[in-house]
Amino acid sequence: MSGAPKLVLVTGPSAVGKTTLARRLAAAIGCPMVSRDEIKEGMVAAYGPGYDPAAGDPLALPAYDTFFAALDLLLSSRTTLVAEAAFQHRLWSDGLARLTTPYALRLIRCTAHPELLRSRHLTRRAALASRAAHDDAHPVAGSAFEALRVDAPTLDVATDSAGQPDGDYRPGFAEILEFAHG
Repeated sequence: MSGAPKLVLVTGPSAVGKTTLARRLAAAIGCPMVSRDEIKEGMVAAYGPGYDPAAGDPLALPAYDTFFAALDLLLSSRTTLVAEAAFQHRLWSDGLARLTTPYALRLIRCTAHPELLRSRHLTRRAALASRAAHDDAHPVAGSAFEALRVDAPTLDVATDSAGQPDGDYRPGFAEILEFAHG
């Protein structure tokens, strides 16, 4: 076997479109996608009725730990993967420091206009039952989000027009995929 597995991180503030982009990238690359939110949503499903993320959020730390344990397990089995979460710099850098397997890192930081983020946030909150896993009453606004900074190839992607008729990312998906492949 040659080469290290690749870890493509997709990050950004709440409602920026990280999960949508990460799923699309993972499908195009042909690798798994690990989502911190989906891990936490599964924990909430097991927790049962009465879960309240605003009341000290008893699942935040276990979801964080499970997310990075899953990354480490996949990377140690030489699996390239796409991972996404809204972690800010401190949480991402702390979690990445815990990974024990050498890997090639690619960072994709998603951005969008703050008004669009608010609109997406409200729409998603009203439409998705799974949002019960998140403290959507206190989202981190795009301008207050502390983006991850690491010594690795980094691509900033504007998601403002993604999902619109004839809309795409800036830069376009083909360039994002090329960047992820490295």
